[in-house]
Amino acid sequence: MNRIYRWYRSWSLATRQFLFLFIITFAFFILLAWNNYYKAADLFKNQMVSDSVTLIARTNQFLDTYLDNSRNVLLLLSTDAKLLREGDGNKISESLRFIAENNSSLVKTLYIIRKDGKVYASSQVNYDIIGNPKLSSIYDKSLQTYGAAVVSQPYVSPLSGETVAISRPVSEGNGDILGVAVIELNLDNLNRKISELTSGSYQTFVIMSDKDRVVTFDRDNGILPQKPGTYHDDLPESFIGKLAELPVTASEVNGPNGKLVVVKSGQNRLGWTLLVLIKDRYFYQNVIRLFDNYKAAASIWFVVLLFMAFAMSRYMTKSIRMLAVKMDRVHDMGVIPSLVVKREDEIGRLTQSFNAMMERIRNLLQETKQMEERKKQLELKVLQSQIAPHFLYNTLACIGSLAKQHRTQEVKETIRALVGVLSLSFDKTSEFLTVKEELEGLNMYMQIQKIRYGDKFKFVQEIDTEALSCSILKLTLQPILENAVFHGIAPSRCGDGHIHVRGSIRKGKLRFFIRDNGAGMDKSKLREALDEQTAEPRERSSGIGMANVHHRLRLHYGAPYGLRIGSLPNAGTVVCITIPVVHG
Repeated sequence: MNRIYRWYRSWSLATRQFLFLFIITFAFFILLAWNNYYKAADLFKNQMVSDSVTLIARTNQFLDTYLDNSRNVLLLLSTDAKLLREGDGNKISESLRFIAENNSSLVKTLYIIRKDGKVYASSQVNYDIIGNPKLSSIYDKSLQTYGAAVVSQPYVSPLSGETVAISRPVSEGNGDILGVAVIELNLDNLNRKISELTSGSYQTFVIMSDKDRVVTFDRDNGILPQKPGTYHDDLPESFIGKLAELPVTASEVNGPNGKLVVVKSGQNRLGWTLLVLIKDRYFYQNVIRLFDNYKAAASIWFVVLLFMAFAMSRYMTKSIRMLAVKMDRVHDMGVIPSLVVKREDEIGRLTQSFNAMMERIRNLLQETKQMEERKKQLELKVLQSQIAPHFLYNTLACIGSLAKQHRTQEVKETIRALVGVLSLSFDKTSEFLTVKEELEGLNMYMQIQKIRYGDKFKFVQEIDTEALSCSILKLTLQPILENAVFHGIAPSRCGDGHIHVRGSIRKGKLRFFIRDNGAGMDKSKLREALDEQTAEPRERSSGIGMANVHHRLRLHYGAPYGLRIGSLPNAGTVVCITIPVVHG
């Protein structure tokens, strides 16, 4: 991945701009085409669903008419009570056969069930041989309706095959029930007629009863799933359950060859529900021609876009490349050639700005060099001026006191230590020295403090040998120890002071930890300790303050380096100094 990224970074601006413009514009075009493709399919789907709703309404009208015709046949049978009362079986069977033949598109088999259980059929011979076990339950349900027509659930009849029965009681004028007339519908013929209205290569239908049982469906188009292990083309029970749970609106269900859009109607007067199922792929197949037009337009747009992006990239970046070439030739900031401006657009203004910028850079470089020289001089003067007058006064007073006591050897050591500290502070040869040299000056300074304060504190240092040869900025440690003595040990009432200096190299960094068990600082003073504006007045009596040291370290080494301070009141202070490891 890094190699690919570096390879991409090596491309020219023109190439990257061309590639970016091309990819973004072409992706936008593809997204627009894809979005329009699906929107067109959705619009076509909505139109088809709307047409299917209209078709379902007309089909339900046809089914209602089918019911009315069935009722008329039953009404014809139920009003002929005289024939049933006379009980002439031949005449009744002949009458049923005649009516069934004249209504063959509607009727499969006609029955009249007398009150005494005698059954007459339009195919009497077949009935006498095969019988029909469903007639008794149909008879009982019909008597419970008080004269209204009853539509049964789908069942398999020995005479009519898969059918639905419509029954109605036969009564005399005084209301006495003589029997029940039953029609077994010709569902095959009904299936063919509804198929002519609703079925096709892309859609089919299913009719379900009020008990969510399948009345009939189109078995010939292969859109619907088939129940495995059955001789007939029955629907799987799981699929029937899904259809029953669908709301009375347009929805989707999974078919054997993909999604199906299902438009479901409410129940008609037969108590049946009509469902029209349409292949989901059909909607997209009709949009393919529109998509082909998009592909042709995309091909043309691809060529045009390729040329436009290339021409724009070359035109926009040619002047920038020329400007970059001339900038690469600028090595001597003292002699800066002026670039010729030939354009008045953004590139021309960029060239003018480049000329002005290079002139300003040359002036700034000269000013920076002068300021660096002045900075070095002023910084040394500041360091020299920050040797606190009270330090010299107290040291000289201490020497005078020792002289009065005729402690000649201690006077010599104190004077030698003072000379060493002053020579280290006023040395102009370099701002840097080794850790070993810094520690020598530190020991001389602490010797003076020990003479002044006596046994009030102990000073211990532990410096790794490998750290002694490292380079360090002059007067880095001494101000921290001075702060520990004057603000830590001196204010403390405890006579057992302790100052510990530890130095080591870890992970390429040189760290010093200076710890004392003095008065410590509260949180407010701790936050101000490294702030130059607030720390300077408080630390002025102690020479170079910790904020000064912190600022100088960050100035020379960078932001990651400097001081960190941790302190608790009456517990002491720990100062961590971090600088990079530099040998020599």
